[in-house]
Amino acid sequence: MGLNATSEKCISVIIPVYNEAGIISDTVRHVRESIKGHSVEIVVADGGPGHATLAAVLDCDVIGVGCAPGRGVQMNAGAAMASGDILLFLHADTRLPSGWPDTVRAALTAPVAAGAFSLSIDSPRRSLAVIAYFANLRTRWQRIPYGDQALFFTAEFFRELGGFAPIPIMEDVELFRRIRNLGVPIHIVRDRVLTSPRRWERDGVLKRTLSNWRLRIRYGIGVAPEVLADEYQPHDKDA
Repeated sequence: MGLNATSEKCISVIIPVYNEAGIISDTVRHVRESIKGHSVEIVVADGGPGHATLAAVLDCDVIGVGCAPGRGVQMNAGAAMASGDILLFLHADTRLPSGWPDTVRAALTAPVAAGAFSLSIDSPRRSLAVIAYFANLRTRWQRIPYGDQALFFTAEFFRELGGFAPIPIMEDVELFRRIRNLGVPIHIVRDRVLTSPRRWERDGVLKRTLSNWRLRIRYGIGVAPEVLADEYQPHDKDA
């Protein structure tokens, strides 16, 4: 049975955004509709020009944070404003599964202090289903999820870690490498988030997939995140 708002502390959902005025209200509405009696606060951390995404938020209870660009910087800024005992980082184009508050709380049972969901892509294309399948295999094997899998942490542990590194790219990989090196268990839950296919549709499935592989391999062999960011430019179109 799920806990309710009178018997549990708050979960903070932190959404880093960059030029997402067109979808942010739908994302916030999705979170609100999915909480089902749980205590959840929503923090939107906008690193876009003029913080235009914040201006498009219709929900007056959302906590808005204007900050410098860069997902790691934005997520840290959002976490600094969050009051929840659990922090969940959600991309603006990703949707959480039904019952996610109970799932997250069940996953974060000591000694587990960090985790993520499995991945699915919102498309009927078989190629994208295959990509999601192998992404989930890799995540379960390596215990290093990507940001579009809705990463979550106990707030205490996240702050003990010092949050995300202030690097322009691969901040999710860097953080989970640190956690893995500490020997702290990482829970990858079977429930799946549903993420937008827009990056693959924009760039082409093969090109985007090869680009992601190349990025991860080059980071793994020590190429600086700043160099990778200059090539990858993750904030051109999506957060």
